[in-house]
Amino acid sequence: MEKYFNDAIIGNQKMTVSYTKKGELLRLLYPTTDYRQFIDYFHVGIKINDSGIIYLHDDINNVYNQYYEKDTNILNTEIVNTYFKLKIIQTDFVCIKENVLVKKYKFINENNIDLDLNFLVHSKLISSDNNQVSGYCKNDYLLQYMHDYTLCTFSKNKISSSQINNTSAKICEGNIWDKDYVGMSSDSSVQYDLETLKPNEEKEIEVFIYIDENKTGLDGIDKEIERIKKIDFRDEIENTRKYWKKYLKSHQTLELKIPESPSKNKIMEIYERTILLYPLLINEKTGGISAGVETDEFKVMCGKYSFCWPRDAVFITKAYDIIGMEEESKKFYEIFCKKTQSRDGKWEQRFYTDGRLASCWGFQIDETASVIIGVYDHYEYCKDKKFLKETLKMCENAIKFLEKYIEKVLAGEELKYGYDLWEEFEGLSFYSISAIFCAYEKMIKIYEEVKELFENNRLKLESINKQLKILNEQIVFIKDFALRKFYDEEKKCYVRNTFDRKMDISILGAVTPFNMLKPKEKNVLNTIDRIDMTLRTYTGGYVRYENDSYLGGYNPWPIATLWMALYCLEKGENKNALEKFEFVVNSCSEYGLLGEQVDNKTMSPAWIIGLAWSHAMFIIVLERLKKLKLI
Repeated sequence: MEKYFNDAIIGNQKMTVSYTKKGELLRLLYPTTDYRQFIDYFHVGIKINDSGIIYLHDDINNVYNQYYEKDTNILNTEIVNTYFKLKIIQTDFVCIKENVLVKKYKFINENNIDLDLNFLVHSKLISSDNNQVSGYCKNDYLLQYMHDYTLCTFSKNKISSSQINNTSAKICEGNIWDKDYVGMSSDSSVQYDLETLKPNEEKEIEVFIYIDENKTGLDGIDKEIERIKKIDFRDEIENTRKYWKKYLKSHQTLELKIPESPSKNKIMEIYERTILLYPLLINEKTGGISAGVETDEFKVMCGKYSFCWPRDAVFITKAYDIIGMEEESKKFYEIFCKKTQSRDGKWEQRFYTDGRLASCWGFQIDETASVIIGVYDHYEYCKDKKFLKETLKMCENAIKFLEKYIEKVLAGEELKYGYDLWEEFEGLSFYSISAIFCAYEKMIKIYEEVKELFENNRLKLESINKQLKILNEQIVFIKDFALRKFYDEEKKCYVRNTFDRKMDISILGAVTPFNMLKPKEKNVLNTIDRIDMTLRTYTGGYVRYENDSYLGGYNPWPIATLWMALYCLEKGENKNALEKFEFVVNSCSEYGLLGEQVDNKTMSPAWIIGLAWSHAMFIIVLERLKKLKLI
């Protein structure tokens, strides 16, 4: 089933859940945000009097209003069926201490006649030949099980009927029944009789989803479900509410005080939603960061997103530090990066958040350079020299890999491997060489900071001083090489590579964040003029590079547009920077989530919604604007 947009995201440290704007549960991921996704579909409907099934997420007579409860990851979807004048308030949240998704439904009869209600759940799990799903309905719960996991759907209400096999043939009538309690079906259904709802009367039902890892058998699942049923979920929603409000408050370190206005309100929405989104993307054990909640499990449109790219994560950890998530940054470098570094010192293209190697199609040299940069940038926030010492060996191994790479580059060897940051062009790129320059610069600073920690270790000090001499010499050659290699005499500007010589927003990396070039250098100014002519869209945003047709459109990217905003701030063009920033702010979703792209026609997020890198660039720019007192 193709379902390419996650409009809303909730969860806890182990369970991540996404929804459409109409309240349809799209994805449920457990025990990490990138593994595994269980749901093919989870459809909820009602039978009213003699009607067929009325799906809550899809009926011509339904009117929708969805919103997060303020300052939380609790999602409310209000649904009014105008034909029967029935109002439904659907509340979804994941408990903080229990790995349980709670789906609460309140029914309000706004009609002047009695309404007989039956509530139905039709759930289909993703099944494969190597891990087939079967259904089992007994003791008032539905188990959909495979070899290593069981998804359990249940309520404190009693099941009035169920159907394990061939549900699709009966569900439309709003009546299900099956003599079998167990069967080889990936989709099954249960029904609850809510009886008569009189005019102005209200009724509620809570449905719970719990995932068991099949370590204790059916008896163990029985006991765990019975334990969960005894929980007072009025307390749980209150605990969840308090947790997220406290979490948000403790991470609002920028202390923004923005005067009320529609634009300023959106800034706060994105800021606060970023803080509430990031903990849903982190692997609590390793610190690995998912780029976003997946939208394309079967790789129909892309190579998938729910992995951890070290380079992307370095931008994200910088945002972490800005919003007071220093411990999460530290964990990423001290656990995830150490676990994923190859013996030769490099990092591969991307990983699962638990540190296992994900599917790749090459490597990107800037991934390795970025980690060294990120280590020092984190130190600038935490000022903890023990952190530098803890990660020193890792950075030294990485710099040795970069030195070997640069040695071949400076020797004129034509390197046929290594992709640019967009993972499309294979070969040398201006961005990658600029990243290596910055990595050398940061490594020099790391050595200068840690020297005092080895004052009683003569051999280590001698090694550091020797390496400092090498780095200081090589960094000059790297910059000279980059300026000669990537400057186009005909265009009078820098180009992204020596092959297609196109304009690319990543050229800005040489100025910010890599500081190899100054923002007002003549060649830089010429480059910016050409970028403005070729990459700026008619709506005011920026695409990544010339003729960027990813996913079939010439859509601007928040990352690219915010990158230009950062350059403008470096140059002192504050008004120009604010225009770029406001473009991104005005194109966020109604919940404050930023996309990978912006649809030029609708000015709303396109493709991945809640992209961690987009949110990181927003936070980085926001901090700069705050320091400059521009907001």
